[in-house]
Amino acid sequence: KEDKTLEQVKNAAQLPGIVGFSLAMPDAHQGYGLCVGGVIAFDSKKGIVSPGATGYDINCGVRLVSSNLEKKDFIKKRKEVTHQIKRDVPSGVGKISDFRFTEKEIDEIMKNGVAWAVQKGLGIKEDVEKCEDNGCILGADHSKVSQKARGRGRNQLGTLGAGNHFLEIQEVETIYDEKIAKAFGLKKDSICILIHSGSRGLGHQTASDYIKKIEEEYGWKHLPDRELAYAPVESKLGSDYLGAMRA
Repeated sequence: KEDKTLEQVKNAAQLPGIVGFSLAMPDAHQGYGLCVGGVIAFDSKKGIVSPGATGYDINCGVRLVSSNLEKKDFIKKRKEVTHQIKRDVPSGVGKISDFRFTEKEIDEIMKNGVAWAVQKGLGIKEDVEKCEDNGCILGADHSKVSQKARGRGRNQLGTLGAGNHFLEIQEVETIYDEKIAKAFGLKKDSICILIHSGSRGLGHQTASDYIKKIEEEYGWKHLPDRELAYAPVESKLGSDYLGAMRA
């Protein structure tokens, strides 16, 4: 109740073509247009798409990496490992990645997703199998991503980011479901790494580009909130945005 979360849930419910309800998850908090932790679905033919509701940090989320290390073994090297992570992982505002990408490589990353990283030795085949859509979304169209977004991505891909992004070393304290734990390779007292990050400047600029285009073409005065500017999902602009967002 202290911010605009509930108001944003209510505003989203007024968008045309919404299916069912505008939902807020238990961790919901104020976002841009739609609250973070807000869930809305639209008719795939008559619905709309709103870059603000999708969010600026496209594909932001968490990934858990399990390990075969036990807490007692890790504790012995805790200081060295945490210092090394600090040295190796660029994080915070304005940090630049150690990677240098050509124009062609940026296209390949947007086109092939996780498979690109595996090909470069930055991941393993099993990573692909454990990613939603095998780490590459159908309908991705890198040609719909602007030069400005590519330019920002060139410096920031491979960085952790700022704000609420983090890399955290964790221990498994309690097993609630043995079967699920086994499937995920988790054991009591084992060490895991939780990574929270997103598409960095590449995604942020893509959202900015399309919010501006949509406002110019469709306006926003008819909306409860300017930040929820949208395009019909089957319009050219709606289709272009979806192609860029998937990339």
